[in-house]
Amino acid sequence: MTERPPHLTLAVHPHRHGFGWVAFTGPFAVFDWGMVKARRNKNALCLGKVEALIDRFTPEAVVLEAYEAPNAKRADRLARLCRAIAALAADRGADVAIYTRADVAACFLDVGARTRDEVALAVVRHVDAFRHRLPKRRKPWQAEDERMALFSAAALVLTHYRLGAATLFDGLKDEAGP
Repeated sequence: MTERPPHLTLAVHPHRHGFGWVAFTGPFAVFDWGMVKARRNKNALCLGKVEALIDRFTPEAVVLEAYEAPNAKRADRLARLCRAIAALAADRGADVAIYTRADVAACFLDVGARTRDEVALAVVRHVDAFRHRLPKRRKPWQAEDERMALFSAAALVLTHYRLGAATLFDGLKDEAGP
């Protein structure tokens, strides 16, 4: 078993049939990733798998997409799952960071990524190991490919590093004084 590095950040992106997850050790260093499928008792199975990931990696932070906002496009079941994941992570001592789709979009706008497909392509440019997982662009009548959860999770981690670093530097600037 690989020893867990310090400063690990875990992002989880649930979807209708399971979730995608990524673990990064820094903004340029993906540590591990995967997909989990659940056919029955989806929330219980997914929460158990997330608990195993938290036990395995003991992340400093767990990152999720906003699930409570009025414009959050999450089914009630997924919102309940995200609340349970956030509570579990907090109970295990991890910081919980939640970002809206608008936060993610704003972070990727600088590289010209406006749609979820374009954000996924930007993630592939950043993390080449994900290239073979990139699904074809979906047609308007098709459901989103489940593999997009992996890219959404990676986009959340990259957003976390970008926005978290800005907050860190703002804090340092405030401490330095005028």
